[in-house]
Amino acid sequence: MTGSTTPLEADVIVVGLGAWGSQALWRLASRGVRVIGVERFGIGHNLGSTHGATRLFRIACMEHPGLAPIALRARDLWYELGAATGQTLLRQTGGLMVGPADGQVVTGTLRAAEHAGIDVTVLDNAELAKQFPQYAALGPDHIGVWDPAAGLAYPERGVRAAVAAAEELGATVLSDTRVTNIDLVDGGVVVRAGGYTLRAPRIVMAMGAWMPKFVDVPLVARRTPMFWFEGENPGDIEAGGAYALENFPVFIRQLSDGTSLWGHGADTEDGDGYAVKMGLEDAGEVFSDADADEVDRYIHRDADTTLLSEAVGRAFPGMNPEPFKAIPCIVTNSVDRQFVIGRPGGDERIVIAGGDSGHGFKHAPAIGEILAQLVLDEEPFTDVAFMSPDRTYDGTSWADDMTVAPRAVATAQS
Repeated sequence: MTGSTTPLEADVIVVGLGAWGSQALWRLASRGVRVIGVERFGIGHNLGSTHGATRLFRIACMEHPGLAPIALRARDLWYELGAATGQTLLRQTGGLMVGPADGQVVTGTLRAAEHAGIDVTVLDNAELAKQFPQYAALGPDHIGVWDPAAGLAYPERGVRAAVAAAEELGATVLSDTRVTNIDLVDGGVVVRAGGYTLRAPRIVMAMGAWMPKFVDVPLVARRTPMFWFEGENPGDIEAGGAYALENFPVFIRQLSDGTSLWGHGADTEDGDGYAVKMGLEDAGEVFSDADADEVDRYIHRDADTTLLSEAVGRAFPGMNPEPFKAIPCIVTNSVDRQFVIGRPGGDERIVIAGGDSGHGFKHAPAIGEILAQLVLDEEPFTDVAFMSPDRTYDGTSWADDMTVAPRAVATAQS
């Protein structure tokens, strides 16, 4: 569709068709809502946060107890969307959470599993070492928690499936279309994007790392590269190998010094195929803040890989600690690492969705459902107060650090 000076009107406009926006588009379209989705780049592109072939999926989410019902709903919707589009969008292969018995990874997983009502299996130190000989640097107090509900979801595939399903249901999609103005007006919103003027009573803003350019909310984009590794022997990542997914499942690993790694094994036959993927949990000092329009998209061997390679060498000595592949990515953190989803200041015209904080993709279909419910004044299927843009953190109100709409939306580029 080419640009037009004639306004396009809808019930809802969704800006940003990445992980959350694409799913919101689908959930709105499934209700028969007239919805327009706008994406600056191509659908399923590699310039934001939603790419890199795989993402970890967990229902036992240690980040917040309120995420359990969201993860459960996401699981069901991933399967529903997969069935609708004839694709595998979620593989629950099982996952292993390892670390000191009193450490955050183990205790957080056990609490989250209890809250979610899922059964997990605790492996003592001897069982862990026997079943998973790939693991080294196991302290005497280290144990494992086997979570059968964990697995993998697929970012590019998931975004494209949601957009395709939404279009099949009647949604209008404007891809490769850059938004330059979002104006809140009496009775709704006016969006200028490419050669279009779009009007609707309400808008969902889900622009990932570009959100701070539009909304004065305390979100910080961080450049967060992704890395892939191979075993010391060529067959290690082939089917049946020590570091194939079947033998080296999805994991989060906390070392004795507090360093945490996450990742999963290789599957050379799954879709386009992939090697072992691993990364460091970024507590704020590993990677750097970034501007989404100016992020450094080069990979710097020493600055980007030294800490990770050192940790991989300690934790998994059978791996070549030097990654053979790396691509840039952007994560958008909130102050308290919880999602920021809702109406700033209660403004009925606008719902924002940001602050994925590195753990947002697994929940994407359920977040899309919540966004559809909020923008249509439906009752959310679960409590969303912990994600509210107006919540408090460390005794401080989010409202103290943001400008409430309509001033929240500024002339910008996304």
